Amino acid sequence: MLKNKLLLLSPIIALAVIFIFSLTLFPSVQPQPKNLPIAIVNEDEGMEIANQPKVNMGKSIVNMIQKSSQTEEGNAVNWVEVKSIEAVQKGLDNKKYYASLVIPKDFSAKQASLRTPRPSSPEVEIWINQGMNTAASTMAGQILNGVVDNMNDNVRKQLLDGFEQQGATLTAKQAASLATPITKKVTNVNEIGTNSANGNAPVSLFQPLWMASIASAAIIFLAVRKLSITNRKENFAIKSVQILMGAIVALVVGFGLTWLADGMVGLHIPQFTDTALFLSITSFSFFLMILAVLSLLGLKGMPIFILMLFFGAPLLAMAPEMMSPFYHDWIYSWLPMRFMVEGVRGLFFFGEGLTWNTPVSVLVWIGLVSMFIILGTALKSITAKEQITEASAK
Repeated sequence: MLKNKLLLLSPIIALAVIFIFSLTLFPSVQPQPKNLPIAIVNEDEGMEIANQPKVNMGKSIVNMIQKSSQTEEGNAVNWVEVKSIEAVQKGLDNKKYYASLVIPKDFSAKQASLRTPRPSSPEVEIWINQGMNTAASTMAGQILNGVVDNMNDNVRKQLLDGFEQQGATLTAKQAASLATPITKKVTNVNEIGTNSANGNAPVSLFQPLWMASIASAAIIFLAVRKLSITNRKENFAIKSVQILMGAIVALVVGFGLTWLADGMVGLHIPQFTDTALFLSITSFSFFLMILAVLSLLGLKGMPIFILMLFFGAPLLAMAPEMMSPFYHDWIYSWLPMRFMVEGVRGLFFFGEGLTWNTPVSVLVWIGLVSMFIILGTALKSITAKEQITEASAK
């Protein structure tokens, strides 16, 4: 019994399993942002003061924000200065920024009025790009709210010090303005809706679609595995039938999953047909990729896709800027399912239709390459029966 190799290797196998599955948990443990892109628009026109240089408080705030975001480990936020509101709106729609801070034209003038008997509090705008990633956009919003709170603390202290030095008596309006010297208006763009589950919908749809693709590829592969194939022509025909069946299954999966998500789960799907077609393309691409590996390796290749599920699921819910370099560069960068999540986000939250965009093109290329591999295995393989047939013909 002690000579059984499997028995002796069981502790090492158990340790390997623990190591592999522990790696799937690490990405979601205390994720820290790095270079999280947040736009800042300074439209402040400044204010002229007699015999003094023009004052632009908005520019001073931008400089203060950029310096305060730096840490010993690098910048938690990548502050991107944008010239206009129109440009930042376009950037938010193109998924460049998780949030933005807009400083209005009259910011300096209104801030100066806080020292007068008739104060008028300046207002900054915070735009949160909800559709990009729920966790990252929420964190970006918290960062911007913290920035405005810090601005309020500094302005309040400056005002109080100034009034104290002047020995001035505060009016009721001045006292009220000290509570919140700078007000903020928070607006969600590319919204996920009132149902919080909608924000994670792209990731939630991945698991059932991935498992359906694995199951269908395995069933169709096993269904023809024991067939008696005597020559390349028959093998090529069988492979073609497998691909055709995969296309039919993919349509069922795409439209069926969209119908279930909309009608039974309660997810808000704004573009039913486009979403169903995109999920069908995704399912067919995954099916072909899995079948290609099975055609080359047999059922030994199945654990690859199970591991991809365990490694991919936690990463897909995270923003790339919140991953460690290891997970971002060595795992996330080559996961094919990230293009599915990106495509669904565009359909759900950014009003994108089913067009030839990056997710669709990548998924189509994955499917085409996999299809060539599947058909290539049919042309390359020569069974024993075919060899006997060719020999007898000679």
